[in-house]
Amino acid sequence: MRRCAFLTLEDPTGFFIYDQLAFEPLRDLGWDTVQIPWTRRDARWGDYDAVVIRSTWDYQNDPRAFLDTLATIEASGATLLNPRSTCTWNMEKTYLRDLAEKGVPIIPSSWPQRLDRGQLEAAFTELAATAIVVKPIIGANADDTFVLHRDDVDGWADALRVFADKPAIVQPFIESIRDTGEYSLFYFGGAYSHAVLKTPKRGDFRVQEEHGGQIQTTHPPDALLRVGQSAIDAIDDTLLYARVDLVIMPDGSPALIEIELIEPSLYFNYDAASPVRFAEALHRMMSVGG
Repeated sequence: MRRCAFLTLEDPTGFFIYDQLAFEPLRDLGWDTVQIPWTRRDARWGDYDAVVIRSTWDYQNDPRAFLDTLATIEASGATLLNPRSTCTWNMEKTYLRDLAEKGVPIIPSSWPQRLDRGQLEAAFTELAATAIVVKPIIGANADDTFVLHRDDVDGWADALRVFADKPAIVQPFIESIRDTGEYSLFYFGGAYSHAVLKTPKRGDFRVQEEHGGQIQTTHPPDALLRVGQSAIDAIDDTLLYARVDLVIMPDGSPALIEIELIEPSLYFNYDAASPVRFAEALHRMMSVGG
């Protein structure tokens, strides 16, 4: 049996993790798979043929230490999937600018290095929005994400405090997230696998299950599939997995809100064949280059 480690977090309390659904398909292909927290200092990474970044959903608390761990894994001789170079690029949401330059439609965005009240006022005008989203350049799980309204200046206080001395990404709030939801398209080994539609609970804007979001299987319209594939095609690295998150803009066109290449939930439980496709993609990649 070849050996594979799935990177996870030390304390999974409160999180929905489905990665174990891939263990049996991997076993059928000759892989023994275990889960190891990325913070474990005594891990013998060189004992594994492949190390797959999965539910490391606290890495944003110490991104430098996380990248150091990935460097240690690659130096051990194990194949890291996705590669550290991909993770480094994808960690900061400024990657959206790179994709936009390659023709991928994104939500209009600005990237202030810090925020003050004047910058927020200007953002509403620049983005022609009555509501905007402010979130960290490096972040996950909707942590420190704020929806601010032009006519509620008092409601800006928390965002101004959080981003007084750290960079942010600012975007118009897209109403279809509440009305329709956010589409997530999954790709394994560069090939489309499946998709889900995530909708927030009433009165919220966060679509993650941890925040009460509802998830359902969906079959995306062709327009979304085209944008999803364009995002995958714009990335030079060979990817084991990718999750492309899309929303519907006010004019009805799809746009990229994020592409998750580090630790996206892959929602294996919403497509019975998806763990098999994932396992086959991993096995195929390791057979060619591992």
